[in-house]
Amino acid sequence: MAASTREQMLLETLTVVADTLIDDFDVVEFLHELAERCAAICEAVDVGIVLVNDRPELVVMASTSERLHAIEALQLSAGHGPCLDAFVTGEVVTASSREEIARRWPALAEGVRDTGYQSVHAVPLRLRRTTVGSLNFFRDREGRLEIDDAIAAQTIADVATIGLVQERAIREAATARDQLQHALDSRVVIEQAKGVIAHRNGVDMETAWRMLRQRARSRQARVGDIARAVVDGVILL
Repeated sequence: MAASTREQMLLETLTVVADTLIDDFDVVEFLHELAERCAAICEAVDVGIVLVNDRPELVVMASTSERLHAIEALQLSAGHGPCLDAFVTGEVVTASSREEIARRWPALAEGVRDTGYQSVHAVPLRLRRTTVGSLNFFRDREGRLEIDDAIAAQTIADVATIGLVQERAIREAATARDQLQHALDSRVVIEQAKGVIAHRNGVDMETAWRMLRQRARSRQARVGDIARAVVDGVILL
């Protein structure tokens, strides 16, 4: 990718992230858009985001494909993987080949082989001593991220973390926890809605997700609210 194109896309993404400082933004939609933009900027096959909830435990909040969602969920259930390591250590975690991934995180070996991922670059979402999750890049070629891509990934992660932490600080602590927990809980409803849409229309889960997002955008509504309406039978998709 040309440097000028990457720079333009990065600036646009940082502008989107800055909008998280406003009141009442949709955390789920924001994180999915952020993942998609990161994949384009850093030329990754897939990008995923995990956040810690108030239990505390990590939850898959966004992914650019169902196959990555499965890999991220596998990491969380297995209790090890690059996204967990980045969160726990607060440091960037990189594995430049499928063999290295399998050696360091054996539970991921089969899943990575089936998905075709060749390398991973996990960046902690960290502000000073507070780590709220990780931003994870999966690619279909071996090697580390190029220096410009690594810088872009770190920049986006840093600014996104500021946005998420700042959003919490805007409200009283209890209100902030409730809103983030609502966003985390809405993931369950969204997955249920995707299943309903997929079954009703005979489509795969990724197509169902696109249909759900399209309806939310057309109505200028939150994805979670549309998902709840689909599950409750109020909206037919």
